[in-house]
Amino acid sequence: MPSRAGAVAEPVGVLGPSTLALTSVVSMQAGQAVAKQFFDVAGPLGMVALRFGFGAAVLLAVWRPRVVLHSDVLGLVLAVGTALAGTTTLIFLAAARIPLGIAVTLQFLGPLAVAIVGSQRRLDLVWAALAALGVILLVDRSAGPMLIEGVILALLSAACWAAYIVGNAALGARTGDARSGGSAFALSIAWAALLTVPAGVADAGPALVRLDVLAGGFLVAHLSTVVANTLELKALRRMPPRAFGVLMSLEPAVAALAGMAFLGEHLGPYQWLAVGCVVIASTGAIRTHG
Repeated sequence: MPSRAGAVAEPVGVLGPSTLALTSVVSMQAGQAVAKQFFDVAGPLGMVALRFGFGAAVLLAVWRPRVVLHSDVLGLVLAVGTALAGTTTLIFLAAARIPLGIAVTLQFLGPLAVAIVGSQRRLDLVWAALAALGVILLVDRSAGPMLIEGVILALLSAACWAAYIVGNAALGARTGDARSGGSAFALSIAWAALLTVPAGVADAGPALVRLDVLAGGFLVAHLSTVVANTLELKALRRMPPRAFGVLMSLEPAVAALAGMAFLGEHLGPYQWLAVGCVVIASTGAIRTHG
């Protein structure tokens, strides 16, 4: 499964690559769970604004981009930043309506689609069918409009994540070295901040400058933007992409556990079965395309 990261600063430490990858997953989902705790105060759009605002400030300070980007690279930077803004905004709006674990499970259909789209392998039909079964199990037909809205928003986030993966792969191919890649990724986050901060300020109003909200926003940015991406890149450099992708496929399950631990969101048996279907489908697709 392709990484969210472009290129970010090297972490300090001697952790093994599998530990780095798993820690990245936990950091990402812990950050999203923390963000949801502030939805009642600052709203989803406000927390998106803080995540990208603080994240951009940190990454720009780390990389200090000085490179002059060619027009094609600049276009990819803007496209990646736009896709990131859409991915995060939509998943936060979804998580405001449905449990975090359900939202992330549906969102993970985006990377899964990238892995198997256009494939002529019959086994990929099995993975697609298993993922579809997961979606059916997640959507309770007797549920109210809030769940339906959340499902739609999560699926739109999945589409944005798929677009981000494709765009980020193209950006990585154009930038080449770590310095250029890191600068381009920092600029993508900065563009995402420019897209999301105005809406967040307008929606949250004065609540956005409360000290507890600012502290929470900085923690979310650190966990979900800085730490998660840093550890992803470090892990990718030290382990095969297939093994990395298998570990990333645990993300829906980790999100469900984070929702339970931080938010008291307990999924039912069928919902856990649905999460398992998507995890198995993602793992199977990765191993098939190794």
